[in-house]
Amino acid sequence: MAADYHAEHVGSLLRPPWLLEARAARKRGELSTEELRESEDQAVLQAIELQREAGLQVFTDGEMRRTNWMVGLLESIGGVVPVERARVEWYRENGAPPVVETDFDVVAVNGPVTQRAEHTSIEAGFLAEHAPGQFKIPMISSSMGGIMWNPELSASTYPTPADLVHDLVALQIKEIERLIDQGVTWIQLDSLSYNQAFDAHFRAETIGPVPGEQILAATVEADAEIVRAAKQKSPGLTVGMHICRGNNRSAWMASGSYEPVAERLFGEVGVDRFLLEYDTERAGGFEPLRFIRPGTTVVLGLISSKVPRLESPDELRRRIDSAASYVPLEQLAISPQCGFASTAPGNLLTIDQERRKLSLVVDTAEKVWG
Repeated sequence: MAADYHAEHVGSLLRPPWLLEARAARKRGELSTEELRESEDQAVLQAIELQREAGLQVFTDGEMRRTNWMVGLLESIGGVVPVERARVEWYRENGAPPVVETDFDVVAVNGPVTQRAEHTSIEAGFLAEHAPGQFKIPMISSSMGGIMWNPELSASTYPTPADLVHDLVALQIKEIERLIDQGVTWIQLDSLSYNQAFDAHFRAETIGPVPGEQILAATVEADAEIVRAAKQKSPGLTVGMHICRGNNRSAWMASGSYEPVAERLFGEVGVDRFLLEYDTERAGGFEPLRFIRPGTTVVLGLISSKVPRLESPDELRRRIDSAASYVPLEQLAISPQCGFASTAPGNLLTIDQERRKLSLVVDTAEKVWG
């Protein structure tokens, strides 16, 4: 059962340099789609082996086929056009100056949305054939669909961002139902709109003067609808939800405690597992976990995927003990705070350092939970 898994990782893994070159060659027209697919297949097999060597029992494909974690919206949805990327400042640790370093294209909706591509179906089919154990499919939650709403381009079809999200949620529910029909038993929703609810500066920077309570209510409503529909289709489906504060080339974009969102998020969104960033003080303390419902697993993101330094096992165990003051120990698990490559270039560490981080996740789980 999913509750027995106390060691997990969020999803993305560092792409090998030769895969990045293959993708660049495909973009230049020097490589066919079939040749790129062969490179992606090989990279996924290596990612599976890395996870197996680390001792993990829940596998992903490392998101090797994705240009970034938001592919489910930015590259899978029809009825969109390319637009200029809005400036969002990304921050690195130790007082380093803000950076603007992104590696993905942005689109805006200009007509009725459709499901143009089903990337997750390809990922699921390959994992079903090659994963040596349980696997999960991470996917961006459609509750974040407001990032594709543009007042000039979208309003004639969708007067408000909420209208757009309504249709995107319906598309995602159908996508999840198809994955279930394909044999998928574990999905993970990556849902970051909660950042705009608890970080006023980030909210003002990205969407302007919208009350945090309004963002929270809309996001909870959309996420809860997706989870309810998935569970109705397959009551035994494991549904996780990941929340972090941004992860791009070892930089972050938001900060704040879960406290302003905890009661509604943990009480109303019926996932089986919450994968929560907790590697730095930016995420606040464990007190908001008092709202976690009985039976829900909290996967503590205590290990940083952003920096090479390996965390102290004693410190990790101390922090797990602290969290256990609010959630029973058996309802806790451990993971990195986010993926290692939310965007294809990846965070600023090596594949060997990544492997050591994943091994630390497993070793810590074995020492704490047996």
